[in-house]
Amino acid sequence: MTSAADEAPLWQPGPDRIATAAVTRFQSWAAERHGAPAEGGYASLHRWSVDELDTFWQAVAEWFDVRFSTPYETVIGDRTMPGAQWFPGATLNYAEHALRTAEDPLRADAPALLHVDETHTQVPTSWSELRRQVGSLAAGLRALGVTPGDRVSGYLPNIPQAVVAFLATAAVGGVWTSCAPDFGARSVLDRFQQVEPVVLFTVDGYRYGGKEHHRADTVAELRRELPTLRAVVHIPLLGTDAPEGALDWSALTAADTEPVFEQVPFDHPLWVLYSSGTTGLPKAIVQSQGGILLEHFKQIGLHCDLGPEDRFFWYTSTGWMMWNFLVSGLLTGTTLVLYDGSPGYPDVSAQWRVAEQTGATLFGTSAAYVMACRKADIHPGRDFDLSRIQCVATTGSPLPPDGFRWLHDEVADDLWIASVSGGTDVCSCFAGAVPTLPVHIGELQAACLGTDLQSWDPAGRPLTGEVGELVVTQPMPSMPVRFWNDPDGSRYHDSYFEMYPGVWRHGDWITITDRGSVVIHGRSDSTLNRQGVRMGSADIYEAVERLPEIRESLVIGLEEPDGGYWMPLFVHLAEGAALDDELRDAIKRTIRENLSPRHVPDEVIEVPGIPHTLTGKRIEVPVKRLLQGTALAKAVNPGSIDNLELLHFYEELARKRR
Repeated sequence: MTSAADEAPLWQPGPDRIATAAVTRFQSWAAERHGAPAEGGYASLHRWSVDELDTFWQAVAEWFDVRFSTPYETVIGDRTMPGAQWFPGATLNYAEHALRTAEDPLRADAPALLHVDETHTQVPTSWSELRRQVGSLAAGLRALGVTPGDRVSGYLPNIPQAVVAFLATAAVGGVWTSCAPDFGARSVLDRFQQVEPVVLFTVDGYRYGGKEHHRADTVAELRRELPTLRAVVHIPLLGTDAPEGALDWSALTAADTEPVFEQVPFDHPLWVLYSSGTTGLPKAIVQSQGGILLEHFKQIGLHCDLGPEDRFFWYTSTGWMMWNFLVSGLLTGTTLVLYDGSPGYPDVSAQWRVAEQTGATLFGTSAAYVMACRKADIHPGRDFDLSRIQCVATTGSPLPPDGFRWLHDEVADDLWIASVSGGTDVCSCFAGAVPTLPVHIGELQAACLGTDLQSWDPAGRPLTGEVGELVVTQPMPSMPVRFWNDPDGSRYHDSYFEMYPGVWRHGDWITITDRGSVVIHGRSDSTLNRQGVRMGSADIYEAVERLPEIRESLVIGLEEPDGGYWMPLFVHLAEGAALDDELRDAIKRTIRENLSPRHVPDEVIEVPGIPHTLTGKRIEVPVKRLLQGTALAKAVNPGSIDNLELLHFYEELARKRR
């Protein structure tokens, strides 16, 4: 990786783009007001942001005009991780900031939300109408007895009502939590039962892949199994009447009521997000109103470079942290594009069609979608007017080098491509988008501001140009304030701080190059380790899935009782392909030529499909546990998997190998 500096970038921002970027203007302003370096570009600004952490976050709060209704005593009180104290003494409200654009008479009638479904009907919601609905619903929640700290839950797709329900919850100081309606009852209960919600917002069903999916029976089960519910609010997406005892959405949002924003402490809970929970109950991750407010202002306003003229699209569901991140686009006065439907209906071009229709300027999607488009040989730049797109951002898994090339060739050659990586755990990015830096194939542009990102070896020594553990050595405002039902903090501590005391270890393998860019190699808790050399699974997937015969793959490394090491590669074949000797040889040759002989698997095994989490990530650790002989019930939390049947194949394979 140390030769990285010699490679030509795929994309370079022009001088005008650099000059007008918000991060450039922020740096000049912070140099005058707070002693930030005026020269040296992003690298010097980042160094200052971690060297002068307090001053940097104070500058972010001032630049974005954060309204503290009670002033803070200091920026960081106790900075020990876990448990760092941010802006002690301060009070504020997230929803007040999210709706601030509605106060501008020139913007009040502009769209805050653009909702698009599979019919590609576009429905706008203006800033003033969004504020009115939030005011009405917040008053309704207070009338139902919702007080600060009460949990409010949503079983909702990515629709405007979900945004209104979340903002009304935040306005009253409640704690929001949501699941997508494609989650089954068990998956939802694994999450909501932990936090004991008092209100449930729910649809009667949803539309996906051209079909209606009714959810009345699931909702009835949720009502039975959530005894803390005081109210259920029915949103008739499929046009059904409210079930007995449920309140009607339209009645609760009909009033013309000025919203009242509860002023809460900076560290007051804003929402609960959930880990994938593949090997146990999902972790219920609590993040704060103030921490998310500052972190998302920084990410969306500086890194994504979004403002009032932009339209922000990200393909997501309410069960994934990217929905929460998307909603925070309101903080910078940006119009949100809410797409509710299948990513590939009626064909794989669906998301590009939405981008054209809505004039999206930031197009966010998954690396898997980009690679699916490449395999389908579609040509979005030729077939759609994507001239307004300034940036294509991807997450969910590392974007392979071929994905960078495809976006450059098939969307636009002057395209800012931002592969970003972070986690539900911080509801943000550790590394990714920087509008003023070049893009190099296969790399994330840089560590984010205020994020002391490093790559460490097992002894805690920083590495450059070598694979190491992703660590963050100083606190971030959006780090969890706690996990729910973790009274002594032990589960929180063990999740991130066990390996390196006082330092956040995320569980990813990364390389930080000599130019400061970042390469993600996959999860370190499912690391491949052959002859003492650690390898990332993502590198193997990138090589193998170039082959048109391979739809998807999964690689596992198993330490065997006799001291041996077995590394099988499981492949899900494209329609019409056959795993014969010729294809096996092609797979091994591709891996050997693109990576190294050490990366070549011991066996290539055809499987009926690759199992994923509910948010679409391949599950490596549960499969590894199954192959080690762990019973299915102990190896995986069934409610966290998209297709449990697929795991029986690996269970049977383990039986045969014993």
